[in-house]
Amino acid sequence: MIVKETGLKGCVILEPRVFEDERGYFFESYNRSKFNELIGREINFVQDNQSYSRKGVIRALHYQTGEYAQAKLVRVLKGAVLDVAVDLRKDSETFGKHIAVELSDQNSLQLFIPRGFAHGFIVLSNTAEFFYKCDNFYNKESEGGIIYNDKELNIDWKLDEKDMIVSDKDKILPNFRNARL
Repeated sequence: MIVKETGLKGCVILEPRVFEDERGYFFESYNRSKFNELIGREINFVQDNQSYSRKGVIRALHYQTGEYAQAKLVRVLKGAVLDVAVDLRKDSETFGKHIAVELSDQNSLQLFIPRGFAHGFIVLSNTAEFFYKCDNFYNKESEGGIIYNDKELNIDWKLDEKDMIVSDKDKILPNFRNARL
């Protein structure tokens, strides 16, 4: 597996070694020992989540605060998404900066997002199955969010806003400056 830096400290892209032949393909998507060695610290994932969405669905930008903060390892099982991570670590030199990475079943890339980041994605293909591991359990009282179209973050979601499908809950999230960090 190859690790690629993203410009946001601790947030890395993982590219697996894919073995293909006339039968199809095989790759190791997760190996705890190798993963921890590659990122340079011990991560203990405790929960897996999966979603299915259609083109234009945006699920963003979410995070957990305090003792319930979550690191995530995200990937796409089918389809393609634009995956976004925003640095919320106030002591970080990249505080308020974001990265956007296309993840798909074709490129098999994964994105590791450490604790202290907001996360979201938009579906670029007709449909997508999105899968991620979390190193902490979800806690409703600790959830936070930032509106996907925050002017200060200026994220290019690659689709026209008129083509985006946003949940009622995500439509009323605060902007970056007013978010509970």
